[in-house]
Amino acid sequence: MTKHKSSNILINKASGEQEFFDVAKLRNSLSRAGADDFVVKDITENIQAWLYEGVSTKKIYERAFTLLRRQSQRNATLYKLKRSLFELGPSGYPFEHLIGEIYRRRGFSVEVGVVVQGHCITHEMDVIATNTSEQILLECKYGIDQGKTISIQVPLYVRSRIEDIVAERKQIPQYKDLTFNGGVVTNTRFSADSIEYSKCYGLSLLGWDYPTGNGLKEILERERIFPVTILSNFTSKQKNFIIDQGIVTCLQLYNDLKVLDSLMFSPNKIKSIREELEAILEL
Repeated sequence: MTKHKSSNILINKASGEQEFFDVAKLRNSLSRAGADDFVVKDITENIQAWLYEGVSTKKIYERAFTLLRRQSQRNATLYKLKRSLFELGPSGYPFEHLIGEIYRRRGFSVEVGVVVQGHCITHEMDVIATNTSEQILLECKYGIDQGKTISIQVPLYVRSRIEDIVAERKQIPQYKDLTFNGGVVTNTRFSADSIEYSKCYGLSLLGWDYPTGNGLKEILERERIFPVTILSNFTSKQKNFIIDQGIVTCLQLYNDLKVLDSLMFSPNKIKSIREELEAILEL
């Protein structure tokens, strides 16, 4: 394989599109995972020397993850945050609980996966978050393919559903002091027209890297709300078992380690799990 100057190398994204390799993106992702300047420099230089035309972003990630893990298990774990979301399972229900946890941390009471009456028909809302002054109605669009983009059809139908629910709730005394807001949350990305439409009609959007600087990635890292799928001490089958017990986040697991009793782990294994959780959560 012919090597080139890295900034001139076209790489293949998960969406099937191509773009020129941007070393700044790699540096930033490593820094956000907690790698120090020396480690960032070492890994980026290694990858730039290894890059070749048409390499996939997945292969770049895998190489960076392997190199980072040699330096710091904790930083490598945080680096795999994005992929850990895609491991939550195809149903989307664990993702809804993860989003609900964001709002619980902000002082909201949260309902997940509830059927509510609209003015005309009933609707299932993925997440409803309520505090003393506001109720937020959220549609969660979980993708198992990181190349997926949320199209304009989603905010179009979400807006109409929310309007129907709000029309009904404004007539109910228990909601008289609340303002209502709605939105769409995804672990992937939004199309340009879905963003423009939502801006126009006041629908909030939260995607992996949207809004810029305060997307899902930044929120989960900042508030240390990590899915249990980020942990390295479990097999995929064991992670699915934990999720089936209603445990979605690392903090939930840390506070309820007894859920692991039926997995018959050794004391040393439990100790390793606890230490990994404490490192990730900075406890």
